[in-house]
Amino acid sequence: MGLRNLKEIAEDRAKEKERHRREKERKKSRNFKHGQVKLKHSKRGLVSSGLAFTSAFLMMLIFLVSYISRGDVDILIGFTGLMVLVMSAVGVEQGIKGYKEREKNYVSCKGGIICNVVLLLIFTATFIRGFF
Repeated sequence: MGLRNLKEIAEDRAKEKERHRREKERKKSRNFKHGQVKLKHSKRGLVSSGLAFTSAFLMMLIFLVSYISRGDVDILIGFTGLMVLVMSAVGVEQGIKGYKEREKNYVSCKGGIICNVVLLLIFTATFIRGFF
């Protein structure tokens, strides 16, 4: 009788433990859409997007200064333009490297790469136009 009683107690504990585990999983899945874990953004993708934003801001500033001074700008504006060109290239590189991070949301990588490539094309065209 003692052995049967211990066996029943062990079975009850196992059932209670399983019920508790299921309850915990159910509570956990309520926080996420369709029971899926919410993914964080890729850190390098965020860096790429930040570089794109900074490059775009500096590009607008450079064009504004050039427009106000009617194209008569000093070498500092030219170096700033080269710096923005390099920042855009680094932004593309960081966006591509951001895809190597596992289990992340890659929207920031995609947006950063697209924006940086567009800025690269705009600045390259501007520099080529400046030579002629």
